[in-house]
Amino acid sequence: MTLENNYIDINRNSWNNRTETHLKSEFYDLDGFLKGRNSLNDIELNLLGDIKGKSILHLQCHFGQDTISLSRLGANVTGIDLSDKAIESAEQIAKDTNSSARFICCDIYNLPNYLDEKFDVVFTSYGTIGWLPDLDKWAKIISRFLKPNGQFVFVEFHPVVWMFDDNFEKIAYRYFNSGAILEIESGTYADKTAKISQQYVMWNHALSEVLNSLLKNGLEIRSVDEFDYSPYNCFNKTVEFEQGKYRIEHLDNKIPMVYSINAKRKNKFKHIN
Repeated sequence: MTLENNYIDINRNSWNNRTETHLKSEFYDLDGFLKGRNSLNDIELNLLGDIKGKSILHLQCHFGQDTISLSRLGANVTGIDLSDKAIESAEQIAKDTNSSARFICCDIYNLPNYLDEKFDVVFTSYGTIGWLPDLDKWAKIISRFLKPNGQFVFVEFHPVVWMFDDNFEKIAYRYFNSGAILEIESGTYADKTAKISQQYVMWNHALSEVLNSLLKNGLEIRSVDEFDYSPYNCFNKTVEFEQGKYRIEHLDNKIPMVYSINAKRKNKFKHIN
């Protein structure tokens, strides 16, 4: 069986294996979150604007901190993730925080089999599309679940970052999508010394691939921005140059690390299955 055929099982196991470590990590600061900390960053908050009363579909939500943070801002939020352990944890955290956020465990491409409604906003962020082989199918999901004139907010690590080796010392991967990349990881980005290891499958996606998939599926691009920092300290050899802003120390501000897209679903676009 090829990686493309069984990547979902591999990646589900990978995320299931990470979840307990992530829940206990300083990176996710679950204790602070339970006490009311909002996990969202300025980049996405500025794009989202006032979301009070809006319906939001949050794709690839992990164990739901951002989903619940959106609901704390007054939105009606549904979070999706393929990891059953992550979704179980999300539901428990929602219960513990009296959140109205709801969660669905499924692969993103299978979402139409689990959900039949449309949303004011579709949101996804940070380390999501690299787990997906087909961005045309991804964009179709976004278009399908957005109301006419609905907003798509996307924040992601820049594809230039994924060209480097783990220590950002050399170019190790192609910028463009060359098919599945199979890796084995020790530890996890949230706790690099954790005594866990997992196999996973990823794909690199150029900015042109992302933008064209959205344009093809009825989304009007309203803004594209690039940032020379990461709001998360999840890479090796980083330095915090401002509070909550991290760069690769020896690369400083020379590479883009994050980009964002704000888009609107065309009013008269007809989705074709």
